Amino acid sequence: MSLLLEGVSHIYGEDTNLAVAALCNINLEIPEGQFIGLIGHTGSGKSTLIQHLNGLLQPSHGKIYFNGKDINEKSFDRKELRSKVGLVFQYPEHQLFEVTVFQDVCFGPKNLGLEQKEVEIRAYKALKQAGVKEEQFYQSPFELSGGQKRRVAIAGVLAMEPRVLILDEPTAGLDPAGRDEILGQIKKLQKETGITVILVSHSMEDVAEYVDRIIVMNKGKIILDNTPKEVFKEYKCLEEVGLAAPQVTYIMESLKEEGFMLSAEVTTIEEAKQEILSCFKK
Repeated sequence: MSLLLEGVSHIYGEDTNLAVAALCNINLEIPEGQFIGLIGHTGSGKSTLIQHLNGLLQPSHGKIYFNGKDINEKSFDRKELRSKVGLVFQYPEHQLFEVTVFQDVCFGPKNLGLEQKEVEIRAYKALKQAGVKEEQFYQSPFELSGGQKRRVAIAGVLAMEPRVLILDEPTAGLDPAGRDEILGQIKKLQKETGITVILVSHSMEDVAEYVDRIIVMNKGKIILDNTPKEVFKEYKCLEEVGLAAPQVTYIMESLKEEGFMLSAEVTTIEEAKQEILSCFKK
């Protein structure tokens, strides 16, 4: 299930003296099954862009297509769109409200008008996919840790059985262990189900480790769109817009400057370890 943006612009306060262009002529194709990292500093347009993908915002100009259909046509079923393009906002645990974890995850599919048995099957499956332990299913969500609440909130979107899962800073405020657990679970889910995942993140280490493609935004425009290895080769371009490559990129560059014969196409700690060991074996 692909998403296609053609000439999409979004202007807050259009036709006023306070008009601000958040998106500027975005052309973008998101095919099915990719794990995409969307990065950019605060105010670059990331959040505005993802809110267009499931129709929460409408473009000032341009068109957005889901499976070849214009999502802003009056005849288009927005409810169906939002069940297929799931958006998990930053700090989604603030949206938990039911008495138990299981009831909270049932809320979305129940509103699709499904039979109770199907609702419960979806909730159970989603909680397992999100890595929630069964002993937590009937606890109050407010008794859980921050990372556990985050998993429950993600499960609530997965229970809608989306084909595109958009995560806005899903690891914000978590410790390194919690961050790795959640992103590892999302990567596992993406591989097993083939869904499209769009990860909005400020962490270069996270996107380097998990995604297949990186889209870099600045001032409402896409300035880079490629594999992690190709994007991080442009680390000087990233620095010009207030970003940076992963720390390992700079370490490898420093070692190369000292005369070590190392590959420039290293983006993760594991790759760096293997490259350095290989260099010393030679």
